[in-house]
Amino acid sequence: MTTISRSVKPLIAPGHTACTGCGLLLGARLCLEAAGKEIIVTFATGCLEITTSRYPESAWEVPAIHSLFENSAAVASGIEAALKVLGRSQEAKVIAQGGDGATADIGLQALSGMLERGHDILYICYDNEAYMNTGVQRSSLTPLAARTRTSPIGPSSWGKSAQKKDMPAIAAAHGIPYVAVASVGYPPDLQRKVKKALSISGPKYLQVHIPCPLGWAHDSSLTIKVAQLAVQTALYPLYEMENGAITSVRQVSRRLPVTEYFKHQGRFSHLLRPGAEAEVAKIQAVADANAQKFGYPPIR
Repeated sequence: MTTISRSVKPLIAPGHTACTGCGLLLGARLCLEAAGKEIIVTFATGCLEITTSRYPESAWEVPAIHSLFENSAAVASGIEAALKVLGRSQEAKVIAQGGDGATADIGLQALSGMLERGHDILYICYDNEAYMNTGVQRSSLTPLAARTRTSPIGPSSWGKSAQKKDMPAIAAAHGIPYVAVASVGYPPDLQRKVKKALSISGPKYLQVHIPCPLGWAHDSSLTIKVAQLAVQTALYPLYEMENGAITSVRQVSRRLPVTEYFKHQGRFSHLLRPGAEAEVAKIQAVADANAQKFGYPPIR
């Protein structure tokens, strides 16, 4: 019988208060496991902070610093600079973490500064596509037509009216050496990208798709399946960029229509009703454009 050594323990310990089926804690554990113990992490206000560091307890088994909502990248920049000044930059890698709101909205300025200055930091955006810990409000990474508290559905609204912001392209526009998109639905791919990022000197950006059972209104047992469907429909392609050029794409053997992704999530349930055909066609067009860009097969 295979056993696990007692000396091997998760770097985010059991006992945190995340929801059952939380994609965020799964993603964070996978990332830290791939990174190893010789790291220092920062994390912005959000579900990651709320569920892992309620005073007087902490689930973090590595040095971890909670920042404000908007400045995880700035705090990490200070840590990285201090390690250099002290001559200790080889002792630990620095990882900054934030949700989609803390990354693409109120933390974008600090992230842009970190990337532009060239700090040797891996920034991880855990993208659950809304502000979940404050009540499921829309962020700029919320997808088109998704229902949130601040993008409700009604007689004159199909949910969020704007497209999802292309944060990987924004990060790549800073001229950084490595950008990648991953998903908790594909753990080996995610962990490979973390390890690769940490092997590269300079600023790196990794965006991880993490379903949220509460905000997405899906069954907590379906977190992995929902994450995989986002990729299989081409709504969330997984790829890598090095020095601004796409270098690899995780392919799918069969591409599915976007309605296969919608049917498991309450935030998209309005799109499965009569009268939503035009809105569904808009989102299918987004997926089709992604498929053409990244070389996905036709829908079968």
